[in-house]
Amino acid sequence: MHINFAMWRTAIWRLVKMDDKKEWDALDVVSKWLIATRSAVTLVTVYSCVIAGILAWRDGYFSWIPFLILTLGLFIAHGTNNLLNDYTDFSRGLDSGNYFRTQYGVHPLAQGFFTKPQQLRWFFVSGVLAALAGVWALLTTGFNGVVIGLFAFGAIVLLLYTYPFKYWGIGELSIFLIWGPIMIGGVYYVLALVSGKEVVMSNVWSAVLAGVPYGLGVASINIAKHIDKREDDAARGVGTFPVRAGEAFARRTDQFAVIMIYAVILYLVFVTRYFTPAMLVVFLAYKDALRFFMVLNKPKPEKAPQGWSAWPVWFSGFAFQHNRQFGGYILLGLIADALLRLYLPNFWAF
Repeated sequence: MHINFAMWRTAIWRLVKMDDKKEWDALDVVSKWLIATRSAVTLVTVYSCVIAGILAWRDGYFSWIPFLILTLGLFIAHGTNNLLNDYTDFSRGLDSGNYFRTQYGVHPLAQGFFTKPQQLRWFFVSGVLAALAGVWALLTTGFNGVVIGLFAFGAIVLLLYTYPFKYWGIGELSIFLIWGPIMIGGVYYVLALVSGKEVVMSNVWSAVLAGVPYGLGVASINIAKHIDKREDDAARGVGTFPVRAGEAFARRTDQFAVIMIYAVILYLVFVTRYFTPAMLVVFLAYKDALRFFMVLNKPKPEKAPQGWSAWPVWFSGFAFQHNRQFGGYILLGLIADALLRLYLPNFWAF
């Protein structure tokens, strides 16, 4: 077995499809973890942490070591959630046959790459590594009550997202909260606490609000994915939001999420002036946003359109592409915004 750096890059950038167990067995541990946890998707956690880090840098709270510990810990925690998700659904008989989840990427349990005890071991080891970052954060913040509450909420979502949250139709809401206001505001708050400087709570609440657009972007992917597999979920008794609300209402909700992403950015630029006009660079993602919005006007096609290679993924493919573009531009805008605030502090102030 050798370290396959090329596979690391591939697994981080896109979902890997693999059918040969010998090929799987030949992979190094990191490659297996990145593929099994669907790291191309868990990259959204890194984006959330980087957004929080840039905001903290702008306000004088940033330091590298705490940032890297938090980012790595949350990235591993997200991967741990995906391992538990697969284990729970497989154990309940959902991820079997030609189910949606088994068609677009590697599912180690369904494909026989892992046994159930092996999957559990990977889950526990991954969970312990993620928990170490949490313990570090608690120790360095003096067991701050807010930090304890944030980690408690994150742990609840980690353990209960697959069941029962997803079955109750509130999984999408929890995704928005975790990867938007809570993760971005929470990482910002921890960085502020460990900086040793006075924490300005109005800045913390502004960071929480600034997390809303990206949280909506991540939630839009989740809603789109659940629309894509609504019929399969309904047949298996999984009551996701699109199953409970219906496809048409779910599509309209996703369109509303796309609109609100950009509406909140405008609010933060022109009303609160928390951001400078540099953040308007996010509107360069308008083509992908408009394409996704227009696709949502119609139900999912009965079969794959000609030239569409990602089937059965449909809406979520457009959502993922939009979020990748939007996420990149929001990072660019945040960096430009921070530089303006640091070197031209009176620019765009009330």
